[in-house]
Amino acid sequence: MLTRNAPKLTYEGALVVMNAAAAKAAEMKLPICIAIVDDGGHLLAFARINDAKPSSVRVSITKAVSAATRRAATGPLPNPENVSVLLSLGMPLASDGNLTCVRGGLPIMWDGVVVGGVGISAGTQEQDEEVARAGIAALQQP
Repeated sequence: MLTRNAPKLTYEGALVVMNAAAAKAAEMKLPICIAIVDDGGHLLAFARINDAKPSSVRVSITKAVSAATRRAATGPLPNPENVSVLLSLGMPLASDGNLTCVRGGLPIMWDGVVVGGVGISAGTQEQDEEVARAGIAALQQP
C-alpha cells in the first residue's frame, strides 16, 4: 500500500472546537485566546476574546502547533513526572520558537488519528487545558 486515507479537520470542525472553548471560557470568566490548527500546524480558526492579553495571541498559536505537530499535549519534557529543564528549554530553541513546553495545547484526535491541535492562552495552565478539553469534547459529540 503506497497511500492511505486519513481524516482531516475541516474549518467547520475547527469552529465547533473554537465555539465550545469560547463558551467554556465565558463560563469561567476568562479572557483568552483560542487557536485551532490542522495536523500540519496550519491555522484554521482563531479568536481573541475581549480583553485577552495581546501577548497571548502568539502563545496560543504556538501551543496549538506544538500539540498538532508533536502529536501530544504540551507540557514539560519528557513528561511532567520526570522534567528535564535542558530538554524543556531546548525544544523551543531548536524549533525557532515554534514549539512550546507550556501546558494548554492539546492534539485533536479523530478515529485514533491526530487531525489538529487546539491552543489556549491567558489563563493558568490548568484553566487553559480545561478550556481546550471542553472544545475538543464538543467535536466528539454527535
